[in-house]
Amino acid sequence: MVSEGAAGRGTRTLRAEVALKTLTDGPDAPERLHSVLEQALVFAGATLAAVYAPGEDGDLLCLVGCAGVPRSLYGLRDTYDRSGRSPVADALREGRPMWLHPEELAAFAESRRAPSREYHLAALPTHGDGGGACLLALGEGAQGFDADDRKCLELIADAVACPTPQENVETGELPAGSFSLAMDTGRVEVGEEILELFGLAPDAFDGKVETLLGLTVPEDLPSLMSVVEAGHMSIGERELEFRVLQPTGPPKWLRLRGRMLPGGDGRPARLVGTVGDASKLRSDVTDVARVQRLAAALAIAGTVRDVSQAVVSALRGPLRADRIALAELEGDRLVVTVLDPPEPESWPELWRMEWRSEWPDAPVRAMPTLGAALREGRAQIWPAGTALEPALAEVGPGGLAVLPLPGVGRMAGACLIGWDAPHDFGPDERALLTASAGLAGQALMRAHAFDAEHELVGMLQRQLLPRRLPKLPGAVAVARYLPSTAGLELGGDWYDVIPLPDNHVALVIGDVQGHSAGAATLMGQMRTALRAYAVEGHPPDVVVSHANRLLMDMETDLFATCAYVDVDLEEGSAWFVRAGHLPPVVRHPDGGTEIPESEGGPPLGVVSQADFPMSPLRLQPGTVLALTTDGLVESTEADIDVGLDRLAHELAVSDPAHLGLVADALLGNARRSDDVALLLMRYDGMASLPQRESWTVWRVPEAVRHARRFSRRTLRTWGIEDDAMDAVLLVVSELVTNALVHTEGPVRLDLTLINHRLRLAVADSSPRTPVKPTSIGWEATGGRGILLVEAMSAAWGTVPVSGGKQVWSEISLEG
Repeated sequence: MVSEGAAGRGTRTLRAEVALKTLTDGPDAPERLHSVLEQALVFAGATLAAVYAPGEDGDLLCLVGCAGVPRSLYGLRDTYDRSGRSPVADALREGRPMWLHPEELAAFAESRRAPSREYHLAALPTHGDGGGACLLALGEGAQGFDADDRKCLELIADAVACPTPQENVETGELPAGSFSLAMDTGRVEVGEEILELFGLAPDAFDGKVETLLGLTVPEDLPSLMSVVEAGHMSIGERELEFRVLQPTGPPKWLRLRGRMLPGGDGRPARLVGTVGDASKLRSDVTDVARVQRLAAALAIAGTVRDVSQAVVSALRGPLRADRIALAELEGDRLVVTVLDPPEPESWPELWRMEWRSEWPDAPVRAMPTLGAALREGRAQIWPAGTALEPALAEVGPGGLAVLPLPGVGRMAGACLIGWDAPHDFGPDERALLTASAGLAGQALMRAHAFDAEHELVGMLQRQLLPRRLPKLPGAVAVARYLPSTAGLELGGDWYDVIPLPDNHVALVIGDVQGHSAGAATLMGQMRTALRAYAVEGHPPDVVVSHANRLLMDMETDLFATCAYVDVDLEEGSAWFVRAGHLPPVVRHPDGGTEIPESEGGPPLGVVSQADFPMSPLRLQPGTVLALTTDGLVESTEADIDVGLDRLAHELAVSDPAHLGLVADALLGNARRSDDVALLLMRYDGMASLPQRESWTVWRVPEAVRHARRFSRRTLRTWGIEDDAMDAVLLVVSELVTNALVHTEGPVRLDLTLINHRLRLAVADSSPRTPVKPTSIGWEATGGRGILLVEAMSAAWGTVPVSGGKQVWSEISLEG
């Protein structure tokens, strides 16, 4: 067995010296500096390396080169005050290296702006051609750089040849592969090699950057424009690969490396750097730039699956491996997240026996050699012919590499790489594996936390929104919610469909300001409040006014917008109210659409005594109502009016017969930087309309008899036989009597008949709900009324109505 243990660790300094010597006669300064910094990723275990040098005026230390993960992850700045407190400035003033652990970094508030990330830092003054500069190296965790790491970093600091920020910008002819772009005019000076890469003759180039951009592949143009647009880049180095069109054959890959230099004293800001043939810059497995590309991919990998795929993409092809697996360590089991290739027959039989779900779950106890590698925490390499347990030997009969993936404080998982044919492990390949393992372990820990938080966020979001929409008489409603892809914060968009008495329904959509747990919590409170006010029987303007006063009383800094539509499904009419929200979009049965004119009120929670005017709508069968939040119609390219017109057009050309497909199609153009809620309702009209009559019960001695007589006459008018009336009249007597005896104020009796089912309801001004007795003695003179109502009814209950209540009973009149 060959191990990357103490012996391998002792040779790192020698390998670093050899690698740095090969760069002595390398490319021009920017390329050479970048290549030198990449050695810190491979040989010193750093996740980021950067060089700072004095600016033109000498007061600032400016970033002139960087390699590794994006420095924004650690809060590093593009410039530091040379006289201020920062590791870079202190190391240069004192002329000695500084090795800082996380607790020591806390003293440098100016250099540490990401306190949630634990890392260690090294700052070393350089002694090469760029004297007066400083090498900065960062590593994950709290352990710090060991002795071999420090020796490698000292060699790298000696090899740094760093140009000052204004070097060669204003002087003479540019090097063959360099360029200088004036950000104010777009005029660019380029070397002959760059023109050759773009297929341009020197006398045919007009000096405009647009000419070069016009030769790029259109798909790559946005990312390239993001680099060369004025004001986009800050001071420091950037790198980008893009393609240029060729007269024949496929496009050519080029790599741009540049840095922004500030203007001043009448000089414009300039972007300077180099452009080279990326195919020549991409060597095989020994190219340490692969470590940087892996680091960049892992920096944006959000989930465990993303991390696993990034590792597979970075290692399997360059290493010409036959299979690669990446697994998380959970207790004593390795939960495999990616197998490449994914076919079960490509993997050991034991793994297939342990197959329990979509991916296998391999026990560490079945592979003691792997368990030992995880305990030691070092990369292990076994050449062809090594005696291993079957579960590992079948992964790599021609050679096997096991990379423990270290996280913060524990082992995050393992990566297994296997070859079928005998494989020779060179020193550069081992360095690549070791550097990749450290990066992948930290990324796996972050992604695991991201996955757990994302699941928690999603669960909470689902709990705050309706699980399902109710079935409506004479209408169909569908809703969609599309969360933002920008981070994990909860959104404040919501929707609701609230069935109301007398075949009314309330459609609600709203948006709480901001994206946070506070916004989501307030969203849940507002949805609950609007539902409570609606079922009490208030008209739309009163419902929204109550919600506004509630939000004002909550004394929150957040506000909410809302649209509330009360639809009468019997009459095909509606009233809607807007509180700072978008109006509904109406699609008529003939396909025409309109955005009805309406006077809206202010957002909820802004003005305590606000008015919320009601606006009418007429609905013919086949009409579609669309309510949405601004995430669907607003973007940086177009304002809300343009977005609403686009939504109306898309709704006009849709097929309302398939409302779910319509909702999915409308969401296809949604921007994912904001949440989107969409609520659609198609009004079909009720097949049979109910018959209704009402009676005001006067508080006179014969009030109950009058109520029974009204009920009997009404039922006869509706064609109900006398033998079906006894149960109805008994229930009428009991409910009216209870209202007169136990409440004060007006009492109203309502009768509704639909499809041989009679609903009778008695409304009074008392909010107290009648209580069904649990037991009644023989001598009791009351308490049997509710029991009789329950016995004679198919269903009964109470609902709040405008400060009082309504007790209702449904009786079947069939057979």
